[in-house]
Amino acid sequence: MTETECTKDSNGSTLQDGDSVKLIKDLKVKGSSLTLKRGTVVKKIRLTSNVEEVDCRIDGSSLVLKTCFLTKI
Repeated sequence: MTETECTKDSNGSTLQDGDSVKLIKDLKVKGSSLTLKRGTVVKKIRLTSNVEEVDCRIDGSSLVLKTCFLTKI
């Protein structure tokens, strides 16, 4: 990634692989009845090639979350 292409959370903090983040909004998971609640902590995120998305595991499911709904802990 170049200096202009860094992954940032909703507050503008830079995210890195292995960071822990918290959801700032209830999110419905497409194709599932699962709803992720506000305040849920997600540990060990992985950055993707898209600076607006991160890959993570929640309850054994691999999900891609938009960074605009996350804040770094």
